[in-house]
Amino acid sequence: MSTTLTAVAAYLPETEFTLEEAAEVLGLSDQELKRYRRFFGLDRVRWAPQARQADLLVEALRRLPDLDAHRSRIRYAVHARTIEPTGPYAAQPLHEALAAVGLGHVQAFAISQHACASGLLSVDLAGRLLTADGDPDALVLVLTGEKTYPHVARFMPAAMVMGESSAACLVGLDGARDRVLAYTTRTFGEFHAITARSGPLAAQFEQMYIPALADLITDTVAAAAAGLTLADLRLVLPHNVNRISWTRLGRLLDLPLDRLMLDNIARTGHCFCADPFINYVRALELGLLRPGDHYLMASVGLGATFSAMLLRH
Repeated sequence: MSTTLTAVAAYLPETEFTLEEAAEVLGLSDQELKRYRRFFGLDRVRWAPQARQADLLVEALRRLPDLDAHRSRIRYAVHARTIEPTGPYAAQPLHEALAAVGLGHVQAFAISQHACASGLLSVDLAGRLLTADGDPDALVLVLTGEKTYPHVARFMPAAMVMGESSAACLVGLDGARDRVLAYTTRTFGEFHAITARSGPLAAQFEQMYIPALADLITDTVAAAAAGLTLADLRLVLPHNVNRISWTRLGRLLDLPLDRLMLDNIARTGHCFCADPFINYVRALELGLLRPGDHYLMASVGLGATFSAMLLRH
């Protein structure tokens, strides 16, 4: 049975911060600011200063179409995270968010093993859970999006600004649209210690990053039983780290830039595991996906885990 995206919704906070305003919060130098704008293609970031973690998840949940109709079918809820959850035992943002929308009875847990690629891992895991349960009508709720606490965000590599947009995705089996055709993930454990902004290890990672991602995307498309090639991809929905790396990857794979969904890089920043799903919603808003189109979601998480998922709309 095929894993299917039954519904996807995204929440973008109304409050926008310019790159200059974000630089003050994150302690970026003038030189870094210029590099972020000129080379990385960043311009603004969405933050919700008054919102808590649970609030971000609730906002995404409330945007899911027909949530009331699906509520009785949801068996599991997974919060795909980049950073492992911390805090008092009694403070459980995931459970709080689920209770707020009448899903407090659902078995819920978080995963962060693939860092920013945990969202795609969660979709794959959801399909495995549903297949094992044997109920063809059951659903799994995948939630993505986190708070960008400055003392944490400053430890991200200097190629992004973290945003607080979130997404919610209902995963089912054998739906009519958005079927998963292939999922590939690779972890390059030698880069597990990258947290600094420079150094030999970071330089090695930068050199291998684009070729490794290109190989992963090529292999994922080739893994589909339909005999697809890169030319059959209507869209690539990336993680919103920066524009320059995706531009270079497009050249390497001979993919036209209009097949790379890069609009949100400038307007949302990198939103942890939520990026591919936010980009999916944006693609639908712009009418870029038609029934039968093939598209690919891609994410890379610190660790370093590279993941790609091929789907048919």
